[in-house]
Amino acid sequence: MFIGSYAITMDAKGRMAIPAKVRDTLASVCEGRLVVTAHTEERCLLVYPEPQWLDLQPKIEALPNIHRKARRMQRLLLGYATPLELDGNGRVLLPQTLRDYASLEKKLMLIGQGKKLELWSESGWRQELDTGDDDESMPEEMLSLSL
Repeated sequence: MFIGSYAITMDAKGRMAIPAKVRDTLASVCEGRLVVTAHTEERCLLVYPEPQWLDLQPKIEALPNIHRKARRMQRLLLGYATPLELDGNGRVLLPQTLRDYASLEKKLMLIGQGKKLELWSESGWRQELDTGDDDESMPEEMLSLSL
């Protein structure tokens, strides 16, 4: 559903205009209703169409929170989850807590990831592209969970 990358801007109030191509897809998939939350491994935000989030949320809640990584995942994904809706101009207002988490300022990158999008600061995205992978082991339950 969501592919491509888009350079976008955010105003001083935290509003950002969703590109028309993405906005059209969001309108057809979720009538402009989104859930935005923190990424668990990188300092960016995950943007889900509401139906995708509603499918994913029970899986996150069902993770075995006895494991520290699973607990952290739940805290970030559920704790930062914020329902949002596109306004009449195709904009969304990001709460300050989400902007702070991802160090978002004026210049942003919106990155399609299939069923969801990622929202990065422009500098954070460039740094991510230049960073190599680290091979960290994860619990089997997390490997089977597609975020």
